[in-house]
Amino acid sequence: MKRGLFLIIGCTIFSNAYASDLDVALQKTYMSCMGIEDMLSDMKTLAGINTAVTGVGTVAGGAALVVGIKKSQTLKELDDLRDMEENGDIIVDDDDDKIVISQQKGFKPNLKAQAKAKKLGNWRTGLLAVNTVTNVAGAVIASQNTENEDLKNKIQSCIKSVSELQPVILQAKMDGIDVTEAQDIYRACSEYKYIDLSDVYKRAKGATVSSVVGGGTGAAGAIVSHIANNSTGEKEQKLDTVSNVLAGGATVFTGAATVFNALQISAIKKVSEVSEQCESLLR
Repeated sequence: MKRGLFLIIGCTIFSNAYASDLDVALQKTYMSCMGIEDMLSDMKTLAGINTAVTGVGTVAGGAALVVGIKKSQTLKELDDLRDMEENGDIIVDDDDDKIVISQQKGFKPNLKAQAKAKKLGNWRTGLLAVNTVTNVAGAVIASQNTENEDLKNKIQSCIKSVSELQPVILQAKMDGIDVTEAQDIYRACSEYKYIDLSDVYKRAKGATVSSVVGGGTGAAGAIVSHIANNSTGEKEQKLDTVSNVLAGGATVFTGAATVFNALQISAIKKVSEVSEQCESLLR
């Protein structure tokens, strides 16, 4: 009778020991895996903000290009009118940046072509400045999501703890302990093994590079636009063309940064699906 009692007590002690091992392994998994979701959330927030920032820059760059083209068209119209004046087709009176055209020829009087061109040029310069500022901000924000060593180390620590949890679960199950919850945690958290953070980092790097190039192009466009607006004649027209080309380039690169930021959010969401499932079971 005493021998049987000792066997029961012994089995109970061993069973509690395995239960304790399982608890320790689960606690270690908790410590290693909890917090990844918050880190990913911060990255997703940064990428979202950056998408909005570079989106504004893309619109500004595009608007600068449109305004620049309108300025070039206005200057061309002005040149055409002056050519017609030289040929004696119309009467033009330059007075305070106004071109007064004889109504007898059917042209609109008081055409303020030069003043309009200057105004459009100033708008283009300002819009390119906005594009430059948003690109600089975008590059700074995007760089914070490239090669996040803390996140990488945290995920590796989680994977290690989960792998150590597996044999403890098997032993506990052999000893008759309910391991249903532990198995669910193992299945959910072991998905980190199939996560590739390089997708996130590549897109963040792409956004950074695109913003840097876009910012440089936009800044150059703004400088050329300012010089053009303070020039006249053929020189102004040539510089306007250069500024318009740079505005187009800035728009393309800023748009690329916007796309990279959006793709980065998508890549982060894939990792977040694992973290949300894992941490919801650990709580």
